[in-house]
Amino acid sequence: MSEEKTKTALLREQLMNEPKTVKELPAEEIAKADAFCEGYKTFLNASPVEREAVAYSLAAAKEKGFTEYDPNAQYKPGDKVYYVNRGKAIALAVIGKNGVKNGARLAIAHIDSPRIDLKPNPLYEANNLALFKTHYYGGLKKYQWTAIPLTLHGVIVKLDGTRVEVKWGDEENESCFCVTDLLPHLAQEQVTKPMAKAFTGEDLNVLVGSRPYAEAEDEKELVKLNVMSILNEKYGITEGDFLSAELCLVPSFKAKDIGFDRSMIGGYGHDDKVCAYPALMAALDAEAVESTCITYLTDKEEIGSDGNTGMQSDFLRYFIYDLAKQDGVEGYRALSKSTCLSADVNAAFDPTYASAFEAKNSCYINGGVVISKYTGHGGKYDTSDASAEYMGAVRALLENNNIQWQIGELGRVDLGGGGTIAKYVANMNVDVIDLGVPVLSMHAPFEIVSKTDVYMAYRAFYEFFVQ
Repeated sequence: MSEEKTKTALLREQLMNEPKTVKELPAEEIAKADAFCEGYKTFLNASPVEREAVAYSLAAAKEKGFTEYDPNAQYKPGDKVYYVNRGKAIALAVIGKNGVKNGARLAIAHIDSPRIDLKPNPLYEANNLALFKTHYYGGLKKYQWTAIPLTLHGVIVKLDGTRVEVKWGDEENESCFCVTDLLPHLAQEQVTKPMAKAFTGEDLNVLVGSRPYAEAEDEKELVKLNVMSILNEKYGITEGDFLSAELCLVPSFKAKDIGFDRSMIGGYGHDDKVCAYPALMAALDAEAVESTCITYLTDKEEIGSDGNTGMQSDFLRYFIYDLAKQDGVEGYRALSKSTCLSADVNAAFDPTYASAFEAKNSCYINGGVVISKYTGHGGKYDTSDASAEYMGAVRALLENNNIQWQIGELGRVDLGGGGTIAKYVANMNVDVIDLGVPVLSMHAPFEIVSKTDVYMAYRAFYEFFVQ
């Protein structure tokens, strides 16, 4: 009987697919993951909005010897270049021995996250309080953004063209802002409403001041005047300058280890900076690659990837066309031979909300990097569905390099779903698949990821570049 069990166990090992978890990882691999994530936390804290993520990436690239891309220059294997698109997206390329003649290897992530943007005319006074009117950005649960500390980030361009960077609330001794909420004693009507109606977009008004201007000669909007006086003193702006500004409010939470075992990271903006950082580091670390490898960090994914800094822009296409021209090949042929890892997250199975998932086809915290063969919704609408051939190639890459990985769908069929930038890459006739990190509490102001999953994402992007 014992021998029969042994044969059965061997057969099961050969034929069955048993998911691997962190317990299979050696201690030294876990230690590497923990060390890697210290850098990630620094990146996350420094990059709540896309402009700051680009600035951080650019500085890191320059330290590694990357130079600004010149379409008129001739590049040789091993050269490293960066190309910034309007301060909100950045491409980092390591020129390969074969250039892009056999296609490029692309890792593409987005660096925008759900947040609260200011309206063009945001500042007003009501009942001796000064507030900002806002317009939320991306898919968020509005109630999660009430009664939490918020910081102000962005840029203002004045009439004379002067560009002013704004960061208020990040420092320990700085004030912050918040959206107020109704106390439970008076919320009987509010709590009986459907969640989508209990708190509307127009209710996301941000409290920014309460004291009147001290040296006033009249009684008109003195609290608002005091706020503008403070802003004018610090940034040299007037109220009209809000009309040419990009300002947003993000949670002031700093990234922190989660759990008694410190195995996870909580923070704002894991979607999708938790994939952007590993893809960035893979490009910075890649050396002597066969095919040119490109990490592209893009904007506007949370609102459809439209605009000239989103994935639907031709910026990346034109960049690859320029690289192909140098190699003496047509740009469309280089694209057609290219392969891509769309570096994006998936929803980790949450046992508290188990009914929202299909357990066998979900991804799990500490299960490794997750491949999402398709996203979309319903009957696979609005998605790119990777081919079996490309799925097989990526699977082999991960297995052959001992990279812990898993498969995942975004929740139960017909329950919801979501999209990524993979479909826009696929539209360029590029083989592409989503590969990223499982996230708990996705799109909340404070999301959670596993340290080992983050490190496995880095290893996947790095091996994809250097193979």
